[in-house]
Amino acid sequence: MANATLTRNKSQLTRGQLPPYALWLVLVGAAILGAALSALIGFNPVGFVIFTAIFFVIAATIATRVVEGGRKASNRFITFLVYGSFIIAVLPLVSVIWIVLQKGVPGLLDPGFLNTSMNGVTGVEDNATATGGPVLGGAYHAIIGTLLITLWATIISVPIGLLTAVYLVEYSKGGPLARAITFFVDVMTGIPSIVAGLFSVALFGVIFGPGTKTGFVAAVALSVLMIPVVVRSSEEMLKIVPNELREASYALGVRKWRTITKVVIPTAISGIASGVALAIARVIGETAPILVTAGFATSINFNAFAGWMASLPTFIYTQILNPTSPNTIGPSDQRAWAAALVLIIIVMLLNLIARLIARIFAPKTGR
Repeated sequence: MANATLTRNKSQLTRGQLPPYALWLVLVGAAILGAALSALIGFNPVGFVIFTAIFFVIAATIATRVVEGGRKASNRFITFLVYGSFIIAVLPLVSVIWIVLQKGVPGLLDPGFLNTSMNGVTGVEDNATATGGPVLGGAYHAIIGTLLITLWATIISVPIGLLTAVYLVEYSKGGPLARAITFFVDVMTGIPSIVAGLFSVALFGVIFGPGTKTGFVAAVALSVLMIPVVVRSSEEMLKIVPNELREASYALGVRKWRTITKVVIPTAISGIASGVALAIARVIGETAPILVTAGFATSINFNAFAGWMASLPTFIYTQILNPTSPNTIGPSDQRAWAAALVLIIIVMLLNLIARLIARIFAPKTGR
């Protein structure tokens, strides 16, 4: 009797609901229809997935409306749209990472790629690879150049951007100066990167003479692109610090500058570090400003204040556009894809370092 009552109650609770396997059956039917329609116009995986998704959403929504009602159908339809939007947003990222890994890992595994430069490498060496010879030359000089240029750009941009954000949030009262700074920061956020490069070239051309190209000139150009990102991200992070923390510090007699350095900034350090990492990722892959400010070198240059300096973006650009051997472009393609993979790895490591710094300097909670 108890089992019969339990079964009857369960039946009443699940009445008017689709069984768990219903959506799977709908998915199978949608896949069959998607394959059939895709085959009619020339089968390809992308078309098959798109048609299957469309048929699944339509059929699942109709089935839900018939069995569970319009309210549940609308909820399920919106849920499908959210999941679909997420998948569409992630697919390009996954595709880029997969292609770069697929084409870049062979070059990255080459023993000389990370510790040799292109100095002395000519088309003769690349032509020799057609007969089984090794791929000579690497991106060591470009990696060093990228790290040095980015380091100097960060040293220039972070203090300026952070202090500007502190002024806008803590000291300005929304006056004309603050509005002007905000306006110009917004304008700088959207300027083309080549304009920043030309500005840096013109500035150093006036000071040191025309044709001045060094790693530091490139760092100044990149800092023009980094500063607005640092300002906007730091400003938003400082704004969300509760005013109660500031007032509690003032109530204890702490001066304003010390409240900012000991309370406000440590509270927002996680977001500030993320903003700095975002700014670095924004500029580390720039090619146009570095081409006009640092030039291109095939040898290693550790001095950012003298001589041309290579970087990973310009290395990739030249290897693709001007292969070392026009008759045998395979080695140049391999170097370019491996350099692209190294660039992605550097950006990921910088993000991890930013998170680590944020965790170390974040306010300690608990006793």
